[in-house]
Amino acid sequence: MTLYEDLKWRGLIKDVAGEESDLQKVLDGKPFAFYWGTDPTADSLHLGHYSSLCMAKRLCNAGHHPVLLCGGATGRIGDPRPTAEREIISEEAVNKNIKSIQAQVDRLLEGRAELVDNYDWLKDYTLLNFMRDIGKYININYMLDKDIIRRRLETGITWAEFSYTLLQGFDFLHLFKTKGCIMQVAGSDQWGNITTGVDLIRKMLNKTAYAFTMPLILDPSGKKFGKSEGNALWLDKTKTSPYQIYQYLYNSDDSKVIEYLKVFTFLPREQIEEICAQQKEHPETRIAQKTLAYEVVKDIHGKEEADNAVAGAKAAFGGGGDKSQMPTVELSKAEFDAGVNACDLFFNTKLCATKSDARRLIQQGGASVNGNSVTDVKAVFKTSDADKDGEFVVKAGKKKFCRVVLK
Repeated sequence: MTLYEDLKWRGLIKDVAGEESDLQKVLDGKPFAFYWGTDPTADSLHLGHYSSLCMAKRLCNAGHHPVLLCGGATGRIGDPRPTAEREIISEEAVNKNIKSIQAQVDRLLEGRAELVDNYDWLKDYTLLNFMRDIGKYININYMLDKDIIRRRLETGITWAEFSYTLLQGFDFLHLFKTKGCIMQVAGSDQWGNITTGVDLIRKMLNKTAYAFTMPLILDPSGKKFGKSEGNALWLDKTKTSPYQIYQYLYNSDDSKVIEYLKVFTFLPREQIEEICAQQKEHPETRIAQKTLAYEVVKDIHGKEEADNAVAGAKAAFGGGGDKSQMPTVELSKAEFDAGVNACDLFFNTKLCATKSDARRLIQQGGASVNGNSVTDVKAVFKTSDADKDGEFVVKAGKKKFCRVVLK
């Protein structure tokens, strides 16, 4: 398949600036520079960003040149959210976040991406010059018609947020002129900002720029993968372990797993279709989920970490494997010598957010320790109850596990 055909098959093209036939010609034509951007609102990217990184990698593998923008300037403002203004973060935090994100991008794109920061070209651009040079080309009614701005009008939107689309549009214009970036790629929630850049390039330079968006990747409940939704899976393994990413994707709903395989992996169409056929014939094997989880962890953290995650999962499910690869906490041996209440155990391992949650989990039959169901909230565990390794494997439901080492 051509690059365009592959992206269409994977469901990765949603909105297109201009004619899709023109986009197809560019994607399948001679090498070009394109850009994707993110604001450094945290010190790590997460799985929600990963689909965009995969897109950048697909275009890069096809011979095109990726320019990845980390918004040191726009990150100081924050793009409008559907319900409320983003919290302003300090310049020190922004700079720290940029360094961390750029290191992640450099590793995931194998050093093939050019990394830029829009603070470099916006820091000395005066307000008067910006309004004169850029502001006069964008009609206020045009901005009010942007979906994200229109949705915020009733609750209120600050001038800083309102102006964000002009800043991002200017980024596209700047990169078009200085880096030859003729295309921007982003998630569909950025469509309004993308088209502002396309329009600026057309009005100011009388030239054509290209852009398309990817559908937002949602979990089964309809939420984005992102920190604002409270379900972030960080690409920094000190924040989210490779095992946690593996286990989350292993538990993907059957209704979403093939979509995730297309978006998050680089497996060819023939292999994904074969996995899909096997999944339909023998869903109990969860071959699609196993493949998805392994491939994503391997791409983000490397084969060794993926193998370790598989070993940890096998141990958690009682199928052998290596317990040391499971999420692990250290708890006091002295406390277990005296006896630890079941509710305290599930709370202290952070498998339950509160002791009340732990009580409900136990009462509803979702708790187990070392493979044995725990139904009594008054149950007490002592050192003598540990397994042959002197440890405990604590489970909350079918998806959450923790290894307890006594110290």
